[in-house]
Amino acid sequence: MSNIKLFESNRIRSAWDEKEQKWFFSVVDVVNALTDSPDPKDYWYRIKKREKIQGVELSTICRQLKLEASDGKKYQTDCSHTEGILRIIQSIPSPKAEPFKQWLARVGYERLEEIENPELSMERMQSLYEKKGYPKEWIDKRMRGIAVRQDLTDEWKNRGATTSLEYAILTNEIMQGAFDLKVDDYKLIKGLGRENLRDHMTDIELILTMLGEATTAKLHRDRDTKGFKPLKKDAKDGGAVAGRTRKDIEKQAGKPIVTSENFKELTGKKKKIT
Repeated sequence: MSNIKLFESNRIRSAWDEKEQKWFFSVVDVVNALTDSPDPKDYWYRIKKREKIQGVELSTICRQLKLEASDGKKYQTDCSHTEGILRIIQSIPSPKAEPFKQWLARVGYERLEEIENPELSMERMQSLYEKKGYPKEWIDKRMRGIAVRQDLTDEWKNRGATTSLEYAILTNEIMQGAFDLKVDDYKLIKGLGRENLRDHMTDIELILTMLGEATTAKLHRDRDTKGFKPLKKDAKDGGAVAGRTRKDIEKQAGKPIVTSENFKELTGKKKKIT
């Protein structure tokens, strides 16, 4: 899958990597957008050469992908993911790149602040949700869900789950038990791509997710579970608790909890009504 991203009036060619679940962007296009160079390819070559002298090999954060050129043909092009592009921008001595550098400096400073005072991270996240138009009641549940999730992942880390793949498998066990859906299938139903699934859940979906994850964490502690396979069993059992609750709610309400409507659509309808 490929796509064209806009940077002001400049086109940034990009390609989606299904395996890594990341966008990769044309480095030459980014250089062209941020400089006045008549030859962005040569400019990029000189950046790499200069940085290499300083002991930095920018090529290691790039890969060659075939992207369509202005002549309609596809050529191998240096591309990098978002993190890599931001690093490359730091090496571009151009006034147009300065706003990005200032933004990176501010973000880095904020992260250092959050390390010293974790409450700042939660406050900034809450403010972000407010700016996106989420109501206070939903934000409270979302923030509580984040805390529950953090508690669970701490348990996984301390009890033998070490990779992001293992975390994803354990999460899928909980979601499968709670909603009869794996995360990717759940996102498909709601019409989501890279968006965070939980940011598009309704109140009751968030509550059931919290129930499954909080129960799983409790089972880990009560059973003193160690190792990936036993953790997986706890995750399945914890998800099943939330699943039984969901089915009971659906039986009483007479309709399914999970639908194709995501929370943004639901809030949009509420705004129209009011």
